[in-house]
Amino acid sequence: MKASATVSEMLDSKLEMGNKDEIVNVLELNEVLDRDISVLSGGELQRFAIAMSCVQNADVYMFDEPSSYLDIRQRLTAARTIRSLVRAQSYVIAVEHDLSVLDYLSDFICCLYGKPGVYGVVTMPYSVREGINIFLDGFIPTENLRFRDDALTFKMSETADEVLLDRTRRFQYPKMSKTLGNFKLDVQSGNFTNSEIIVILGENGTGKTTFVRMLAGALEPDDAKTSVKYNVSLKPQKIAPKFPGTVRMLLLKQIKAAFMHPQFNTDVVKPMNIENVIDQEVQTLSGGELQRVAIVLALGKPADIYLLDEPSSFLDSEQRITASKVVKRYILHSKKTAFVIEHDFIMATYLADRVVVLEGQPAIHATATPPQSLLTGMNQFLASLEITFRRDPTNFRPRVNKFDSIKDREQKSSGSYFFLEDAAEDQSRSTKTSAPGSKK
Repeated sequence: MKASATVSEMLDSKLEMGNKDEIVNVLELNEVLDRDISVLSGGELQRFAIAMSCVQNADVYMFDEPSSYLDIRQRLTAARTIRSLVRAQSYVIAVEHDLSVLDYLSDFICCLYGKPGVYGVVTMPYSVREGINIFLDGFIPTENLRFRDDALTFKMSETADEVLLDRTRRFQYPKMSKTLGNFKLDVQSGNFTNSEIIVILGENGTGKTTFVRMLAGALEPDDAKTSVKYNVSLKPQKIAPKFPGTVRMLLLKQIKAAFMHPQFNTDVVKPMNIENVIDQEVQTLSGGELQRVAIVLALGKPADIYLLDEPSSFLDSEQRITASKVVKRYILHSKKTAFVIEHDFIMATYLADRVVVLEGQPAIHATATPPQSLLTGMNQFLASLEITFRRDPTNFRPRVNKFDSIKDREQKSSGSYFFLEDAAEDQSRSTKTSAPGSKK
């Protein structure tokens, strides 16, 4: 028996549905069919794993976090592919932390609550909107049970442009280019302010990490004269723990001043739940634990600009929202700037004051726009993906419209791919209906 095999050989070995060509095309695996599975990247391996399940004939299909390592477009493509498996005699069970993907993928939702590592409880199935809202609210009405003290809501930067008018633009980066093999990234010049978070949006292979590394000074542009020199703190995309000691020892060595400061502990360390792993060996931490420690390390270093590359990776839904709040609060209070690469759409929209959109052909050529308003940038990005979002009137979370649904067609025809106005209208309407003496 062969010790390893190519993507095509592995798919052929499990093929029962006769749909290999269709699945390979949809999941964009044509370019890697002849590659050994041992050399696939994280995103390629994820799409291959999904394809392996999709070519088999089964009564039950189970997917554990199918969105990991995928960009927004790939996540929704994978969700549509998984939904296509539902037939009269089969059903699908999926575990997913990206609430946008979960919303798009599911027909029914079961929430899990409890104490990590101690016990867990699974609720009865709810409709998609009701189930996700129950999870965010932390309260199950049918059981009259509260499993979280605080509700999770999404008050996005609807007035980001108005806020920016009061800020002094203190930083600017020049027009830059970088060529890596057959790929070229062109960065248009832009500016940013203190107390501002700029989210970088783009498909995999469009140079988001390259852009961040150039801002960090870790990668020289093609023209060395345009290189950027800022005092930056970088949380890399890939975290490789090499420190031979405990988390406490690492924090004391790397960010002792911040770690010993009461305000930093209150604003960052405690909300990120570092106390639970503080005396564990760094090299024994799980992916989510490492991610939380890496975020604390990045924010604890003195810098003018904080560069966070995919901070939601390996975190569950609640941890993602907590991390978003921690980053947003810290950047605002410390009067610093953050550039964040993020594929979780809910986390991206919660964080963003403005956005940089990377457009072009992945792995060939891409262009990074200057930072632009949340509404303009999101509309531009979603239009390129042919995806529309609406807002939930209860907690204002972004919800993906089902492809070619009535709402999807309406928003595309009006050019409103990211329906930010809905949140303001719903919030205004909610305020009026809840006013004293108002009738519901």
